[in-house]
Order: sequence, then structure tokens, then C-alpha cells
Amino acid sequence: MEIASVSMDDSVRQSADEGVLAALVDEYAGTLYRVAYSVLKNQQDAEDAVQEAFLRVLRHRAMLGEVRDKRVWLIRIVWNIVLDRKRRAKTRPETDDIAELGRVLPASGLSAEERAAAAQHHAQILALVEQLPAKEREVLTLSAFDELSSVEIAEVLGITESSVRSRLFRARNLMAKLLERPRSVR
Repeated sequence: MEIASVSMDDSVRQSADEGVLAALVDEYAGTLYRVAYSVLKNQQDAEDAVQEAFLRVLRHRAMLGEVRDKRVWLIRIVWNIVLDRKRRAKTRPETDDIAELGRVLPASGLSAEERAAAAQHHAQILALVEQLPAKEREVLTLSAFDELSSVEIAEVLGITESSVRSRLFRARNLMAKLLERPRSVR
């Protein structure tokens, strides 16, 4: 009787774990994809990074109960994955396709001309973001594109909140200067 009870508890626990993981995927897959894509700039690589993040969660599901903010925890996991991939990819030439991201970002409901103009504007902004120093680019990306708070960014990057705020301040000032430059210089 005791053996049946133990195996029943294990299957119930496994079903609960699968339910929690499915809920995490449903709720955060889009956010994690945006984070991964903002760094990797490649759809397949971003999808792979998100999948790897959820595999890591599955392997460490016993920790789920201890996690205060699952969103930040998941973003930190995918952030570390994409940075590792980016570092490993430095030996290969980069093939960032800013134009592809620019086509994905414009809102629906616009005319074809408005969509084309919005895509061009997004591509220009993203190209300017790429010109920022790495530390400023990271916090600006997490803040503006991934909509994380200063506290969440600090947790993801493992730095202080004041460092996040100062990097964001510098990034925004640099972006303002880049946006002020005449278009022909860009």
C-alpha cells in the first residue's frame, strides 16, 4: 500500500510540475523571445535560446518554489544564454539583419506606406542602438524593448540599480545626440 502511495505522489507531483512549466511557457515565452531576439537578431537562434531556457527550468524545477519573481528569473536565464551564444559567435562574422526586425515591429492597421515608413524608422533607431557602447546598449534594450524596470534590469545583469539608472541616463543622452546628427552622416 505504501509503495502505491509513493508512486501516486510522484505522478501527481510530475503533473503539477508540467502544469507549472506549461503556465510559465504560456505567460513568458513571448517576453523571453523578445529578449533573445533583441540580442541575437535571428529568429531561429532566439527560438532556440527560449527553448534552452525552458529546458533549464525543467531541469531545475525544484527551485521554482524559491523564486520570488519568475519573470525576472526567466529573463535572467535567457539573457545569460544569449550572451553566451553571442560570445561564441564572435568567431563568426555577424549577420545582424536590422531590416528584418524593422519589418516585424510596426503596428498593424497602418497603410502600406505608413508601414514602410515605420519599418524604416524602426530600422534606423535599431541601427543607432547598435552604435551605443555595450553596457548602455544592454540596459536600454532591456528597458525600452523588453520593458523591464530598473530593479529587474539590475537583477538580470547582476549590477546595482544605481548603475542601471546611470547607464540608462548615458544611453538616452547618447541616443539623443545620435538622433540629432544630420541624416547624411548616418
